[in-house]
Amino acid sequence: MMKFLNNNLLQQALTHKSWVNENPVNNGTNERLEFLGDAILEFIVSKEIYDRFPKEEEGYLTALRANLVNTKNLSRVALNLKIGEMILLSKGEEDGGGRNNPSLLADTVEAIIGALFIDQGINVAEKFVKDNILIDIEEKTKTTLKDPKSLLQEKIQAQGLPAPKYQVAEEDGPDHNKIFTIEVIIDGKEKTKGIGKSKSEAEQDAAMNALRNMVK
Repeated sequence: MMKFLNNNLLQQALTHKSWVNENPVNNGTNERLEFLGDAILEFIVSKEIYDRFPKEEEGYLTALRANLVNTKNLSRVALNLKIGEMILLSKGEEDGGGRNNPSLLADTVEAIIGALFIDQGINVAEKFVKDNILIDIEEKTKTTLKDPKSLLQEKIQAQGLPAPKYQVAEEDGPDHNKIFTIEVIIDGKEKTKGIGKSKSEAEQDAAMNALRNMVK
């Protein structure tokens, strides 16, 4: 774990909302820091893989980034750093296995990144990301990266929402040369559209657009 100049920031990064519900005099939850840390993490990882893989197209970079910053990978980082042991949780959340909850752990890692940024700036936050999240980037590139649909489903279900649904919005062209427009439905709402020469291709494009929008 990185050292903080302002330990109050670290404490806030480790404070789950359930704990604040039982301790209302606390300075606040880690949710705002998580919001900030999520954006900073995306930026640092995007810049690193953009520089490291100059010949790869956007689709590959998007898939690689998502594999690096997904809930599974971030929760692994939290377990390695024993962050779960330090989180301030309510008794109910702790009894329910909160200290080993992948989503909760991943959110806390993002909050710590946000706190590091406020405490000591982008260079220190970047060092934390490189030392703990980008450390196995070479191993990630040796495995088959998940496609955009799989990544989107994982990200959406980590939020406790049902799996995304895809439906045809439009078909253009003759039978031998059709262009499909597919829209992805998340939590009952249309989010983005994608196009392709097959339904499968259009679905992947819609999922990639949804992932891209989620990190803006």
